[in-house]
Amino acid sequence: MPLTTIAAPEALQQLDSFSAVIDARSESEFALDRLPGAVNWPSLNDAERASVGTEYKQVSPFAAKKRGAMLVARNVAAHIERHVLELPRDWSPLVYCWRGGQRSGSLGLVLGQIGFRVHLLEGGYQAFRRAVVAALETLPASLSLIVVCGTTGSGKSLLLRALAERGEQVLDLETLANHRGSVLGLVPGEVQPSQKAFDTAVWNVLRRFDPTRPVFVESESAKVGDLRVPPALVERMRGAPCLLLDLPIDARVALLLREYAFFVRDVEAFCTRLDALRVLRGHSIVNAWQEAARADRIAAVVRDLLHSHYDPIYLQSMARNFTGSAAPLARVTWDGSDEGLRAAAEAAVAALTRTA
Repeated sequence: MPLTTIAAPEALQQLDSFSAVIDARSESEFALDRLPGAVNWPSLNDAERASVGTEYKQVSPFAAKKRGAMLVARNVAAHIERHVLELPRDWSPLVYCWRGGQRSGSLGLVLGQIGFRVHLLEGGYQAFRRAVVAALETLPASLSLIVVCGTTGSGKSLLLRALAERGEQVLDLETLANHRGSVLGLVPGEVQPSQKAFDTAVWNVLRRFDPTRPVFVESESAKVGDLRVPPALVERMRGAPCLLLDLPIDARVALLLREYAFFVRDVEAFCTRLDALRVLRGHSIVNAWQEAARADRIAAVVRDLLHSHYDPIYLQSMARNFTGSAAPLARVTWDGSDEGLRAAAEAAVAALTRTA
């Protein structure tokens, strides 16, 4: 069956209709970013790409192409044997590589010769990336965002999860960025995705929203950890209506000690992370926090961090960046309990109903 090429914007619109999305690039290219739901069937793995590239430069293009063809044929055969033998005739994949050239073409050709209806992504991943960047410039304008505001430790992320459990539309940027949005926000031992992968993840969520229904999002800054939130989304968030979530200070401290339990268990990791605040708070204050933490007074340190550092910075940022925070749609107060969180989610939805 002949191969069908498909342009990136059209492929993005039809992405959920393909039986599979197959990435023919190497494993490191795949790890950096890929189309949502893609599986990795490398035509050349990392070591093979490097070897063929070296031969291309140091021996001759002809010699490199011969060896590359041998390796690609061997790898495609392995993919067919491993993944394809039990597939039905109506299986219809989208196949792509870096630029939509030889790697995806070789795999697609064999799949097409078997009799599958194969679509090749025109321009490959590069075209997909351009289409995602373009979509992120326009998609936010179509959404009715509701920004959940509240000081550090008030449970904004928990409220988003509770709203999602109710079936509300939620954009959880911190989960997508694998970061909790502050100096202490990166979980020890974990890493953030690449900027490209984060952009793709944000786009993949935005594209599924119903524009006629509200979308709840936390009052994030322009960066979550090391990752930049798409500028058009930041602009849309900063002009959106706000809900204010409030939790008493004692409950905030208790919540943060639960949410950041890994720092309670590993005090030295906590003290190391506090070093990042020396420029803003000064050596004497940070030293005092570290000394108190090592003396098993982490709760007191957390309370002081909230009172003297996080709360003033957050309130200034809200006043400066989120116009809707000055007159929020509603002030939702809860007590830190599971029942209180569910009631807060109900109150947040009810506030929108009253203002509709």
